[in-house]
Amino acid sequence: MFGAAQEFLAEAKRHAYASQGDDASVLPLLSGSRQLEYGNGLFFYRDVYFGVAYFVGQETLYWLEQPHWSMSYAGGVDKAITLVAQIHSIYAFLRTALRQVSPDHIFRGPLTFSRDDFEYSTSYEGEFDAFQGAEVIRHRGQIVYTLHYNGGVLR
Repeated sequence: MFGAAQEFLAEAKRHAYASQGDDASVLPLLSGSRQLEYGNGLFFYRDVYFGVAYFVGQETLYWLEQPHWSMSYAGGVDKAITLVAQIHSIYAFLRTALRQVSPDHIFRGPLTFSRDDFEYSTSYEGEFDAFQGAEVIRHRGQIVYTLHYNGGVLR
C-alpha cells in the first residue's frame, strides 16, 4: 500500500500548493488558515497551514476516509526579507521546485533543483513511515528560506 500512497501523494502535492499556491485554498475548517485538498479514488489529501512569510502547517493523507500518513512543517523566508515582491519570487521558485516531487523523494521537492539565481535543496532521515528533514532556498548563494518537516504513517 505504501507504493500507491506515495504515488497519490506526489500527484496531490503537484496539484495543490505547488501548482496553485494560496489560490488552491478551499473554505478552511480552521479560522485564519488556508486549506488545500485533492482527492483521487480511495485517497484524499489535505494541507492546512497558517501564515505567509513564516508559516506552520500539516499535510494529511487519508485512505478509505481514515488518516493514514501525516507531515508537519514550519518555516519561511529570512526575517530580513520584507519586500512583498521578494517574498513572492522566493515562493514562486519554491512552487516550481515542489512540482518536481516524486514518489522516491516524497516529502517536499527533489534533493536539489536550480533555476536562474535560485537553488533549492532538501535532506531527510528516515522513510515514508517515519522521517524528519529540512529544505533550504538560496538566492545567489545566500540562504533566503528554510523549512523543517517531520512525520510518518499514523498508528
